[in-house]
Amino acid sequence: MKFNLLGQFEMVADDGRSLILSRSKVSQLLGLLLIQNGETVGVDSLIEELWGENVPRSALTTLQTYVYHGRKIFASVPGGRDILITRPAGYSIRVPADTIDVAVFERLVQQARRALEAGHVETAAEHLDEAFRLWRGPVLAGMMTGPVLDAHLTYINELRFAANELHIEASRRLGRHQEIIPWLRLLVAENPLNESLHAQLIKALHSCGRRAEALQAYRSLWRTLDVELGIEPAPELQILQHDLLTARTPVTAAR
Repeated sequence: MKFNLLGQFEMVADDGRSLILSRSKVSQLLGLLLIQNGETVGVDSLIEELWGENVPRSALTTLQTYVYHGRKIFASVPGGRDILITRPAGYSIRVPADTIDVAVFERLVQQARRALEAGHVETAAEHLDEAFRLWRGPVLAGMMTGPVLDAHLTYINELRFAANELHIEASRRLGRHQEIIPWLRLLVAENPLNESLHAQLIKALHSCGRRAEALQAYRSLWRTLDVELGIEPAPELQILQHDLLTARTPVTAAR
């Protein structure tokens, strides 16, 4: 059985049958337990996730009802009957890590980082390509989430951002400047105040002989920082612009 959280929440049985889970609190409960696979999640944490500060008097009984329905959902898939376990202090889900796409993504990013540090750039790029193929949309797309899940989702999204940076670095080392320009434009659009991404885009454009576009990218960053924060780009970016204006190559600033 596979559990997919990088996008709409779904379970995929060994026979290939897919079960899309609803946006209910039962799914919210299961999503949290799967993200913390192998750990016991306390009753207090589950109640905080499901109701936040508006905890009903019947919270414990209702939580137990949600657990019951969660077990019924798992039982509808072959091999799922004993997945959700009751513990003295709460509940847990225990499944192999490689059956949860979030865990697989994290492992692949760690492997890519180690490969890059060891100088195995092609291997790092392969791991990252495999990792990004797991994403089908935002984590637990469309699902209501509470404070506990939100903290985990923030971590996963930060990990994805780190994976993007590793992908850019691996592609740069492999000389794939042209290939990463569309990726960088998207990342810059999503993170308009991230000067490091802007620098990477400017360098990639310049490496492809697109100096005018590189200068336009710098001016776009300057306007954004001026309007949003009232500041100028960091000194490293200003050196980068100066190198572009004087046509000095290669561009080495703001690595």
